[in-house]
Amino acid sequence: MHRPNMSWVSAAIFVVAGSLAGLGHAAAATADEAAIRAQTSSWEKAYNGGDAKGVAAQYADDALLLPPGASGISGKPAIMEFFTKDIATSKAAGAVFVLNPKTDVGVSGNMGWESGTYKVTIKGAVVETGKFLSVSRKKDGKWHYVRDTWNADAPVAAAAPGPSPTAQPAARK
Repeated sequence: MHRPNMSWVSAAIFVVAGSLAGLGHAAAATADEAAIRAQTSSWEKAYNGGDAKGVAAQYADDALLLPPGASGISGKPAIMEFFTKDIATSKAAGAVFVLNPKTDVGVSGNMGWESGTYKVTIKGAVVETGKFLSVSRKKDGKWHYVRDTWNADAPVAAAAPGPSPTAQPAARK
């Protein structure tokens, strides 16, 4: 009767066990990646729904928001204040923020990131396109942004130049 080589059997068991552990890790990563994408979807829904509190709920207490053309905004209360004003301005203009659902997501332990693109429309017309990058931390089973930034693909159009401060009004006839 032939007995299998024990080192070969041990190696095979090790490979199978390692593969199963890898599958478990991949499944957890996939679930976390889906949770990060869902977080972004919740952000978009709250923003377009005029819900600054719902937007701010997506951020960790110690988060840092890095909006374009402005200083960083630190902490959930300041982030809430920023989005309260920003959402009001967007709603008054009729702007809708649309995130492309095809994003890149990565997870390592309790940290994750997502990058993607967005567009802003007013009455269906695209007025801005851009990209975003967010970093999230998982705490108590829930993902929250700890860093969030975005910027437009094109520079913001400069305001039309007004009269120079030294220009004199045209004479009346």
